[in-house]
Amino acid sequence: MNYSGKINKEALTNLEGSLGYVFKNEQIQMIVGANVNEAYNDFLEVSGYDDKNPRKKEALEEAQDQKRNFKYYVDLVGGFFAELFMPIVPALITGGVILAANNLLINYFNVSPESGTAQIILAIFSAAFSMLPIYLGYTTARKLKLSPILGAFLGAILVNPSISAVEGLDFLGIPVTTVDYGGSVLPVILGVLFMYYVDKILDKLIPEFIKYFLKPFLTMLIVVPFTLILFGPIGTILSQYVGNGITWLMSNAGFIALPILSALYPYMVMLGLDKAIMPIGFQAVETLGYDPVVVVIGFISNLCIGASALAVSRFVKENKEKSGAYFSFGLTGVFGITEPAFYGALIGRPKALIGTAIGAISGGIFAAIFALKSFVMGGAPGLFTLLFFLDPDGSMSNMIIALLTGAISIAVSFFATTFILRYDKKRNEAHTLSNEAVLDNEQQTGR
Repeated sequence: MNYSGKINKEALTNLEGSLGYVFKNEQIQMIVGANVNEAYNDFLEVSGYDDKNPRKKEALEEAQDQKRNFKYYVDLVGGFFAELFMPIVPALITGGVILAANNLLINYFNVSPESGTAQIILAIFSAAFSMLPIYLGYTTARKLKLSPILGAFLGAILVNPSISAVEGLDFLGIPVTTVDYGGSVLPVILGVLFMYYVDKILDKLIPEFIKYFLKPFLTMLIVVPFTLILFGPIGTILSQYVGNGITWLMSNAGFIALPILSALYPYMVMLGLDKAIMPIGFQAVETLGYDPVVVVIGFISNLCIGASALAVSRFVKENKEKSGAYFSFGLTGVFGITEPAFYGALIGRPKALIGTAIGAISGGIFAAIFALKSFVMGGAPGLFTLLFFLDPDGSMSNMIIALLTGAISIAVSFFATTFILRYDKKRNEAHTLSNEAVLDNEQQTGR
């Protein structure tokens, strides 16, 4: 059932304290802006909702009459990966930036790689990326309504030094393929998905009075060997295919693909697909040593969204409250957090998004010509994560390309959006004057 016709759009648009709204998946999502924490706390107080024991969504989801079309499955995949990766993003950003800072210190500030400073910094990076299977095991199990600790337990087993990258292992005489699980994505996700079905079967078979002790034991006894023998090699093979596919794409169609993907990236974020393609970036860094696609298109797109929001803030400068909010949205956008800018300043102004797309295409073409690449995979790419583009060997060529790409993206988006909005305003004013002149002429003729 379509509920959009029952929404009082004018009331929502002019609601005090709100900067707009989005109607998505039969939900009204209000854009609050900088005061979101205060609004959330007020909601908890008024509604009595317990944020530490959230109500389950299954009944609501089953009640919704959704057509299982292509969009349904796109939302399903995007939502699944979003719930896996979003909780991990702060750790990934921290680990990525600190690794880039370590490369900077070693190459330009004479810090020894063997020094305690470098070792501690690398330990922070390793905790973020090498231990990624532990975090993904936890979030995947939580998403599937399993015990999150068992998911993290599986991830910890995979990165254990006795298993990860160890040669000559076998289980009951079955050889175990040598796989380096540090920073891997697919094996632990496949393992936890398998755990979901094992858990269901054991839940029916094991008597209630011994379930608490026996079910976790049998679950791990079954899942771990399958993961090591089957899912580890499958994940490795898929990783190689992903790496080869990305190399082929950028070698043969990068000039076309990169600008188009950069322009489409905001809508991928809106659909949740930006999280769905994060595994591609991780696999690229793992197999190629760099990511030429995922972080690059996110970097270009986020800068363009922020720049367009800054242009909108100047366009509505008569309204100081909105102008200030949009300026804040624009700044956070160029630093990597684009949801406020996209939903608050741009989505209600489709013509402004044309300026965003022009900037993204321009930046994407430049990045494709000069083969921009990110040496660290992480979330929320923007000016804050600029060090992701610093080559580990200390050379500055790729960083210079990133700076020029960023400058082109910001400048083109800002000026294109400004031009489009001004042109549209002048055209509307001219149209209004023309209509008034016609009306005045008709009135005089009638006299």
